[in-house]
Amino acid sequence: MENDIARLAAELVRIDSRSALSNLPIAERIEAELAGFEIERLDYTDAAGVRKRALVAHKGGPGGLALSGHMDTVPETGWTEDPWSGRIAEGVLHGLGSVDMKGPLAACILAARAARRATLLITTDEETTKAGARIIAEKSELARRAGLRGVIVAEPTSLAPVRGHRAHILITATATGVQAHSSTGQGVNANWALIPFLVEARRIHEMLRHDPAWQDPAYEPPFSDFNLILDNHGTAQNVTVARATARIKFRYSRRIDPAPILAALRRAAEANGLALEEAREGTPPELPEDHPLLREAMRATNAAPRTAPYGTDASELQALAPCVILGPGSIATAHTPQECVRIEELEAARAVFARLLAD
Repeated sequence: MENDIARLAAELVRIDSRSALSNLPIAERIEAELAGFEIERLDYTDAAGVRKRALVAHKGGPGGLALSGHMDTVPETGWTEDPWSGRIAEGVLHGLGSVDMKGPLAACILAARAARRATLLITTDEETTKAGARIIAEKSELARRAGLRGVIVAEPTSLAPVRGHRAHILITATATGVQAHSSTGQGVNANWALIPFLVEARRIHEMLRHDPAWQDPAYEPPFSDFNLILDNHGTAQNVTVARATARIKFRYSRRIDPAPILAALRRAAEANGLALEEAREGTPPELPEDHPLLREAMRATNAAPRTAPYGTDASELQALAPCVILGPGSIATAHTPQECVRIEELEAARAVFARLLAD
């Protein structure tokens, strides 16, 4: 089932663009598809010293919509077949990033190419720091000259418009000890300093899960995500832990005030001598159900709006214009070794995006 959208989506899947790598190869491949557009390249270096590029492309006059997608993917954890095969079988594209979101990105590019007026906001580091979207929102002259009245973020929503989603704060607490052979009694195990902080974190987790005052019934699930990852950085069983790290990803909706949660974690870290870092993305985007952009998306898809528990680049791109999240495929296979998307869903998305750009 080879056609232009299948070919482009498969070619993008075949380019390894995990967030830890430079995305310049895929950025250059995408730019080759954008003849006739004015193109702005926004280059930056990430915290690990890796070169990255976000792209803004525009044609036509101001005042239209932008379509947005990201180039990066999560790691290939768990894959048993080639993650970058771009295999198409029985009308289904398989591979890392096929649905999240190189297939949707291909639909955006081809819809924009066929439109009289269109803007593309093509980001990277969406799966990690949202840095690509942030640099577009903060520094893109072309996006501002486009005078956007809205942004369609093409994450997989089964072509149902998502009017709002959660945003996250990444909290990192680090305890420091002294490394030694554990039998000597001369070491200091950093885990013991971390444990009281974890007790407080567990209290917060239970409060978010069970106290209705901390829940948002407009979302499913109604409680905020408060996901904990622990790391002893490869310490062996017979060595005292010199560094123990707790990372908590706190996802919250617009109704939830994160300030009391952060204040409680800061107090717990200070009381136990821990270093605490906070990395924020933008605030949770959320449109009212009568917003004009949302009504346009509802007409184009004949689908009712909803909210989503995950996050997207909309948390940053909303600084440019109101955002609706709307794209082909299901989030159910994203970030799994079974990631895939039906080509007919990409075609349907291209048609929806074309209608929205024409409006």
